[in-house]
Amino acid sequence: MLSDLFQLQDEVAAVIGGTGVLGGAMADALAASGANVAILGRSAERGARRVSAIESAGGAAMFQSADALDGDSLRAAREAIARHFGRPVSVLVNAAGGNRPEATLPPGADFCKLPLAAWQQVFDLNLVGGALLPCQVFGEAMLAEGRGSVINIASMAGMIPLSRVVAYAAAKAAVINLTQFLAREWAARGVRVNAISPGFFPAEQNRALLFNEDGSYTERGAQIIRHTPMARFGDPAELGGAVVWLASSRASSFVTGQNIVVDGGFSASTI
Repeated sequence: MLSDLFQLQDEVAAVIGGTGVLGGAMADALAASGANVAILGRSAERGARRVSAIESAGGAAMFQSADALDGDSLRAAREAIARHFGRPVSVLVNAAGGNRPEATLPPGADFCKLPLAAWQQVFDLNLVGGALLPCQVFGEAMLAEGRGSVINIASMAGMIPLSRVVAYAAAKAAVINLTQFLAREWAARGVRVNAISPGFFPAEQNRALLFNEDGSYTERGAQIIRHTPMARFGDPAELGGAVVWLASSRASSFVTGQNIVVDGGFSASTI
C-alpha cells in the first residue's frame, strides 16, 4: 500500500536540536510515523516536554543530553540510544544551529569590521556541530550497519546570500555542500544523505526580527512576506512531510545528495 512507504516502525531516529521549535516539529512527525525518537540537546527540561508530548500522542521517545560540538558526548549519546531502543540509530536529523547577534550586519554596517570570533562561532554551531561531528559519529554506526538516512537541516539562506546574516548564510551553504559530498561518498554503502532547507519559519531566535510586539510585521518581516508567493511564513509542522519522506528507506530509496527547499516559493520569486 502507498501508506506503507511512510511507515517508520523499524527506525530509530536521533534528532539533534529536537528541543527547538523546528527540530521538535520534525521529531513529532517522525514519531507519528512510527519511529522511535531520541531527542538530543542540552536542555533536559525542554527535552522532557518534547518527549512527554510525543508519548501523549502515542509515540515512543527518549531524551538524551548531548553537546553537538563534543565528539565524546555524541558517541556516548549514540551508545545510550542504542541501549534504550535495542538497535542503533538509522535516521539522523541534524537540526542544531542558529545565528549570533555579533555575526549579523545591521543596515549600513561595515563587513570589514565583522569579528572573526563571531564568524567562527556561527560556523562551529551550524557546520561543525550542525552537521560535521554528528555525521562522523552517527554515520560511522550507519556505515557499519550498511543502512541509514542522514538529514541535515540547512537553510534557504544557504542558497541565497541574504542581507545581514552573512556568516549564517555561508555556514548553511557549507552544510549543503557537505551533504552532497557525503551523499557521493556513502551512496554505495547504504547510507543516504540529504538536506532540508527551510525558508522563514518564526521561532525563538528570529521572532523579534519578523514581528513587532503588537504582532504586526516588522519592516523586514513585511518585506519577506511580499517576496513569498504564498504570502505567509511557514508553520513548523509543514516540515514534517519532507523529513518523514527522506527518513523512509522505502519512500525515498533512490534519493540522495538532494536539498529539499520548503519556503513557500521564496527562492523561486525574483520580484
